[in-house]
Amino acid sequence: MRATLRIILAISMCSILVGLLSSCNKGPEGISSKGKPVRIGYMICNSLAESKARFDPLTAYLSEKTGRKFIPIYVNTFDFEDLVRTKKVDFTHSNSILAVIFEKNYGVKPIAVEKRGRYGYKETGLIIARKESGIKTFKDMKGKTMVFGPALAPFGYMAQYYLMLTHNFNPEEDLAYYAIPWGAYKHEKVIYGVMFGRYDVGAAPRIDFDKMAREGKINPDDFTIIAESRPMPYCTIGAMPGVDPKLVDQVQKILLDLKKDETVLVDGEVLKVLKRAWIDGYVKADDKDYDPIRKRLKRCNMPPYKRYE
Repeated sequence: MRATLRIILAISMCSILVGLLSSCNKGPEGISSKGKPVRIGYMICNSLAESKARFDPLTAYLSEKTGRKFIPIYVNTFDFEDLVRTKKVDFTHSNSILAVIFEKNYGVKPIAVEKRGRYGYKETGLIIARKESGIKTFKDMKGKTMVFGPALAPFGYMAQYYLMLTHNFNPEEDLAYYAIPWGAYKHEKVIYGVMFGRYDVGAAPRIDFDKMAREGKINPDDFTIIAESRPMPYCTIGAMPGVDPKLVDQVQKILLDLKKDETVLVDGEVLKVLKRAWIDGYVKADDKDYDPIRKRLKRCNMPPYKRYE
């Protein structure tokens, strides 16, 4: 009887010990602490605070679903390539120009593209003017002033620059001058710059123009859309070449399966992942969809195809 009791006690102690060891390998909410954290780099869009509010829930959701600890790294557009080159991130979230640069120079594989706005997973760039200015065509733009979005913005710079070149309009010679705004919320600054008459013409993403119209910040009827680019992929999530292929496949599946009602707990608050990220979902990235972007980058003499002549 005593021998049996000792065996039962020994089994119980082993079970407790296994449980304790198991709990040591788990972090908050059951996230495994084995191995290095998975680092996902996010390109800061309008501001750091806005980007964190949008993508911290997505990061927490990936941690929850994979059982791995994901940590976000927020970085300015022009500093992002340094993180990729020095392998300080495992996944990337960026615009499509950076996605092309990362793929060509470092082998980063695009795995998913955001769906957002009227064109789904694609976006367009607008060239706009105040309706009262009477500027309606590329010919009317000659000798005028223009404001672009950031220099590495696919739909605030590249798309519009390409449109002008293909309509025999050379921005370097045919505009009186052009500018690129400093600071945060650059796309809004472009639209406001045109609206308040600081510039004659502006280059802005359709998605920002539509968003400002929905929020009542602008009246779209006050503007003339001189031209609109073809739709092309926008915000893209990519995987670094050294990441475990099983984890890459897992993350891709999680993103593609993400539904509007999915929630995650962040700082004690239950949040809807897609709603907080301002997106409708993800689609699988297709390399050929980026060919129009590559074509425009080459024509506009932009990275990663820039020629110094």
